[in-house]
Amino acid sequence: MAETTPLKQLKIDRQAPGAKQRRLPWRWIALGAVALVAAGLALAPRSPEVQTTTVLQSTPSQQYLQLTASGYVVAQRRAAVASKATGRLIELLVREGSLLKKGELIARLDASDVQAGIGTAQAGVRLAEAAQRQSQAGVRQAEVELINAEAEYQRSRSLQTQGFVSAQAMAAAQRRLDAARAAQASAQAGVAQAQAGVGQAQALLKVQEVNRDFTEIRAPFDGIVLLKNANVGDIITPFSNAAGSQGAVVTMADMSTLEVEADVSEGSLSKAAKGQPVEITLDALPGQRFRGRVGGIVPTVDRAKATVITKVQFEGKLDPRILPEMSAKVAFLSQAPTEAEQQPVLAVNPRALLERDGKSYLFRLKREGEKELLEAVEVKKGRVLGDVLEVSGAVKSGERLVLAPTDKLKDGAQVKLAAK
Repeated sequence: MAETTPLKQLKIDRQAPGAKQRRLPWRWIALGAVALVAAGLALAPRSPEVQTTTVLQSTPSQQYLQLTASGYVVAQRRAAVASKATGRLIELLVREGSLLKKGELIARLDASDVQAGIGTAQAGVRLAEAAQRQSQAGVRQAEVELINAEAEYQRSRSLQTQGFVSAQAMAAAQRRLDAARAAQASAQAGVAQAQAGVGQAQALLKVQEVNRDFTEIRAPFDGIVLLKNANVGDIITPFSNAAGSQGAVVTMADMSTLEVEADVSEGSLSKAAKGQPVEITLDALPGQRFRGRVGGIVPTVDRAKATVITKVQFEGKLDPRILPEMSAKVAFLSQAPTEAEQQPVLAVNPRALLERDGKSYLFRLKREGEKELLEAVEVKKGRVLGDVLEVSGAVKSGERLVLAPTDKLKDGAQVKLAAK
């Protein structure tokens, strides 16, 4: 029988000379490939890293810029319209955006109690007038009696001189005359008292009518309704601390008094003066520039912000698109710009220009797939507009440019954008 070999002895000897010789060529091949790749990467040209900026739109008026400030559009004439009376709102005749003329009715409160008071006061006036008429009739009666008493006295006196009337009869005529005069004076005093009573009753009626007017809420000036603060059924009171009550019915503003309140730092206050020309831009109306002037400077400083409120007035007819509480930016200028100087022009950061052979170039970035390529564009320099420079050439607003280009950059070269 053949002799068998144990399984544990059936193994490959990896340390054998033949096995080692077979592995060495593959290891050296791999190391050589890695070295070639590394050398290729090291010797390959690298794309330069650049920072970017953009082509902007600016106006030549910015060359007169002295100071910039931000603020909000406000209405110089603004009111929270309320009632002096307290009552339930039963009628509301306006809504947000309603145009109102001065004195126009806005709302009514429940005036049933006031109407009852007016009826009582009217009855009092009629009573006082009746008493006045009665007093006047008494005066006329007293005047007739006085005339008769004077005639009787004169007749008795004439007869006494002839001896036909006794001294007692003459005394009686005198007493009648005195009584008639006293009665006339009393009647006249009664008329004056009755007239005073009529005046008092009419004054009470006027008080009730004024109270009724308080229940009718009217516009204090020409304007537009900004907010509706109450609804029909609400309790309106001059003091709105009570639960469930309202103070103002509507908030309205005179849109012809719109102005900008801009915060100017106290360190820059010397660059702002009353009457100084300004340019106003609104975030809600991009591209629009409005002329204005400094109308006044509030004579106090905000401690928390170290700023002074400057009131800027719009010049000319107000654009109806301008609304209260719009965010605004104000550019304080050294002189008023012309119409042409308010027209937009193209401008760039001065550091984006590269001077070569007496010419000015911009390097525009063009994206092709995953690559960022350069395109050299020749431009002409214009005026310095604040922090930017006016340019003219084959560029458009919003295009990306290389910031601070170097002489090593070439047209068509590939670049890498620097991380922000």
